[in-house]
Amino acid sequence: MSLGTGTALANPSAALDPRGLTSALDGVHRAGVPGVFGEVRDAGRTWRGASGVADLATGRPVTPAMRHRVGSVTKTFTAAAVMQQVEQGRIRLDAPVGDYLPDLVPGERGRKITVRMLLNHTSGIPDYIPYAFPSLQGLPAGPDVPKSLDDNRFRQFRPAELIELGLSAPPTGEPGSPTGVYSNTNYLLLGELLERVTGRTAEEYITRNVIERAGLRQTRFPDGPRIEGPHSRMYEALFGLLDPPRDYSVYNMSWTGTGAALVSTMDDLNRFYAALLDGRVVSRTSLAQMQRTIPVIALDGSTIQYGLGLHKVEMPGCGTFWGHDGTVWGAGTISFTRADGRRQMSVAVNLQRWHRADAAGQPQPHPIDGALADLYREALCGDAHPRTGNP
Repeated sequence: MSLGTGTALANPSAALDPRGLTSALDGVHRAGVPGVFGEVRDAGRTWRGASGVADLATGRPVTPAMRHRVGSVTKTFTAAAVMQQVEQGRIRLDAPVGDYLPDLVPGERGRKITVRMLLNHTSGIPDYIPYAFPSLQGLPAGPDVPKSLDDNRFRQFRPAELIELGLSAPPTGEPGSPTGVYSNTNYLLLGELLERVTGRTAEEYITRNVIERAGLRQTRFPDGPRIEGPHSRMYEALFGLLDPPRDYSVYNMSWTGTGAALVSTMDDLNRFYAALLDGRVVSRTSLAQMQRTIPVIALDGSTIQYGLGLHKVEMPGCGTFWGHDGTVWGAGTISFTRADGRRQMSVAVNLQRWHRADAAGQPQPHPIDGALADLYREALCGDAHPRTGNP
């Protein structure tokens, strides 16, 4: 899910337009997403909306307050927890990770890679996911590609097991390269780092010191394969290889851990990023470190501006936004807050990898892309930006 980029202009975003937001949300559903829901805030006003169904079999509708697997939005929570430990002097951003985790990152690699490099994806450690899900290495072609998704549905992974898969793969670059390469392995290592320095599991520390500090009541790490409370089914299309898309809402999330396992609501995500950017989760000094960005090559091959667990986006005409997006099997989430904290958007969809591949195996554009772009612009900028999608 991408917001697009551009040069920020001085014009502020327009006021909330409930009719425009509802229309844009409906456009995403009409374009092919079974269910989409979100929350937009502007200067004390809040809009919540939902369109479509949570269950294709029963027609049960989605609602704005549903819990959702928010994927890599989790990384901002993990990064904030690490920065709290930096503030307390237990972690040094530019210390070698081998000082803390010599058993997990031994030798020269452990001496060259710093904590900061894990946070901003310049470690050169590749993503473990293609190796934990070996059949996905054939994406987006091959009849056996979905096999790993089903094989791992109830599998309990250990973080060290996944980290080893990433460290054993060919490096994506030298530690500290000017351009990073996004890797979930980095954030599993940060989870292990938190456990070593706090004496508690990373999930427990993040819950007590980040989630609770931000006043969130619907955000938690799952303790089993099922989501507690109202939620949608989550449909994975896998580039047309799963037709009809398959529901993966019941899934053991040990394969993502401190990189992407959180369950939350759109209300909680807006509350979290408002608190973070207001200096209520980490100090202003720590926040400034988190907002020092570099170019990072994302998993889809695009280049994003990435800090320490924060993604920066310039929206033409309405300002600079900070946040993160995330995907897991069948679920997508995006949450961005303007730098001044006044405008916020969090959106969830219950379909992923909707693009179909051409004969060369390249994913092709889909009407959902344009409809989501329209929704994001309406949510972040209002009528300050024209619509261009295909409802």
